[in-house]
Amino acid sequence: MNSPTPPETPPLLEARGLAYLRNDEPIFGPLSFRLDAGDVVLMEGDNGSGKTTLLKVLSGLLPPGAGEVLLNGEPLTLARLSHQVALLGHLLGVKGELSPLQNLRFAIGLGGLRPGITPYHALKSVGLEGYEDLPLRQLSAGQKKRVALARLLLVPAALWLLDEPYANLDREGITLVNRLLELHALRGGAALITSHGAYAYTSGTPRRIRLDAVDREFAA
Repeated sequence: MNSPTPPETPPLLEARGLAYLRNDEPIFGPLSFRLDAGDVVLMEGDNGSGKTTLLKVLSGLLPPGAGEVLLNGEPLTLARLSHQVALLGHLLGVKGELSPLQNLRFAIGLGGLRPGITPYHALKSVGLEGYEDLPLRQLSAGQKKRVALARLLLVPAALWLLDEPYANLDREGITLVNRLLELHALRGGAALITSHGAYAYTSGTPRRIRLDAVDREFAA
């Protein structure tokens, strides 16, 4: 007797015919792609091609003009975002009057805590040991970015949406981002990164999606 075929595991993220319009003008789309566990996908495109807007749609900050977004096979809802999706944008989402440690504790209160890690360990992992209690406003732009990267390590979200994660980082910081992405993929997570291509994730051969024109479908 043959065993029944197990159901296919749904992707962590799937976009189906996704498009966005501003003042009735298309910004991007339609786009169709998916991210499965272990995927790191580079979204490349020139300024104004809609990369940041796309991440805002995928994270629920903007409604799509057409199409749909699925998380683990179910429609995207704001209620499901905080524990399933971690967004790192141009605005890092950290408070200058708080210390790195206080910022991370606040993030845990919103998004939960991944087992086996603490805020102290996360800050050490991104090279900020000894900076835990300094006001964030005293840190450099690169150090503030590292605090935001430490937050990614803490929260249990399996899907990372990273908008130009290499910005404001030196060569060591760029290597750090790539290492964090490798570890996240090995744990079964997935990441979608926007990039101009200057510093691209180099582990293996990551999928690339080029976002440079409207009315074009990209199938991953």
